[in-house]
Amino acid sequence: MDTGSDEQGAAALGSRAPEFIKASRPLHLSWQVGVFVVGLAVVAAGIVMLPLPGPGWLVIFGGMAIWATEFVWAQLVLRWTRRKVTEAAQKALDPKVRRRNIILTAVGLVIIAVLVGIYVWKFGMVMPWRINE
Repeated sequence: MDTGSDEQGAAALGSRAPEFIKASRPLHLSWQVGVFVVGLAVVAAGIVMLPLPGPGWLVIFGGMAIWATEFVWAQLVLRWTRRKVTEAAQKALDPKVRRRNIILTAVGLVIIAVLVGIYVWKFGMVMPWRINE
């Protein structure tokens, strides 16, 4: 990473509320409470979506992005997360890691195919549950 982007990022930390809101302390505090409550609702919805159908992690990061419009701690968490995701993506593109992942995927698919084959050979094309009963 170059230091220029770090310096630009450090300048961007802090509230992104309009100037007329930041000018009044009570108005700015109520703005921050509102942003926190909306972000909390979005993060909570994302947490609910983790075990249920829905884009849970995407919604959680959306809530964090809402918080990051007002709170430095959320901005730092998002920067850390973005850096870790970028590092993981670069690591995944490493030829040795890709080769290992392809081999593990192929072995997993072979194991699943063998288990399905054994099931079909032993029980035929019958589902493991009884719908008629």
